Amino acid sequence: MSALLRFVFLLCLGLWVGAIAFFSFVVAPAIFGVLEPARAGEMVGAIFPRYYAFGAGAAAVALVSGVVIARRATAPGWWGAAIVCIALGLAATAWAGTFVHPRAQRLRVALQASGRVPATDANFQRAHRTAVTLNAAALVAGVAGLGLSAAALRH
Repeated sequence: MSALLRFVFLLCLGLWVGAIAFFSFVVAPAIFGVLEPARAGEMVGAIFPRYYAFGAGAAAVALVSGVVIARRATAPGWWGAAIVCIALGLAATAWAGTFVHPRAQRLRVALQASGRVPATDANFQRAHRTAVTLNAAALVAGVAGLGLSAAALRH
């Protein structure tokens, strides 16, 4: 059970961090490089609900399995630090997916309906900056959680 639990933990943590990195550094830039901004925004907006759900699900499984592992660990301090990082990253992902993205989508639709470009609107820019910041926080937290759990696995 312990080996399976560690496998599930590492798999979910790796999938979550990998999805953030792949979407942020490969998918989104490619979409915005090929499509005009309004269409690219619609495309990315259509992907985001699945992106956030996948990330939150993977992070939640990693968090729960990490807590179970920590309870049995000989070096619980490393695990505790990893769990805090994962919890912070999960919170950032959940906040972005639950509050920030829906607000940005509502703004995008309203702005486009009125003939305005979302990227030029201060409220949309603020929502976008918040989403980017939360995504970066989730990535940093996930990578830190991965590094700390690697150290924990060595003890």
